[in-house]
Amino acid sequence: MSELFVEGRGHRPARSLPRSLPLGAFLVAILVLSPEGMAAVKSALDNQLQRTMNIALGSALSTIGLTIPAILAISLFTGKTVELGLENAEACLLLITLPVSVVNIQSGRTNMLQGVVHLVLFLTYVVLIFD
Repeated sequence: MSELFVEGRGHRPARSLPRSLPLGAFLVAILVLSPEGMAAVKSALDNQLQRTMNIALGSALSTIGLTIPAILAISLFTGKTVELGLENAEACLLLITLPVSVVNIQSGRTNMLQGVVHLVLFLTYVVLIFD
C-alpha cells in the first residue's frame, strides 16, 4: 500500500538515486570541511606550516574516517553495493600528489612553486570529476 501511495504522488521509487546526489555530497563536504579549512588558510597566511598541515590533514582524515564507515554501514543495511575505487587517471594523480606532499612536509619550508603544483593537481582532479 505504501508503494502505491509514494508512486501515486509522483515520487521516484526508492531504488533510483537522484541526479543531484553528487552535488549534494559536494555541498555537504564543503560544509563539513570549511571551518577547519579557513583555520588552515589563516595559519598558512601567518606562515605557520606545521599548524597548517596539522589542521588541514587532521580535518580531512577525520571527515573521511567517519564518512566512509557510515556509508558502508548504510550500504550493508540497504543492500546496495558501494564502489570505493579510483579510475586510472585519478590513481595517477594520487601517485603524483603523494611524493609532492612528502617533499613539502620533509623540507619544513615551502615556496609558492610548491603551492602552485598542489593547486594544479587539485584543479586537474576537479576537471576529471566533472569530465
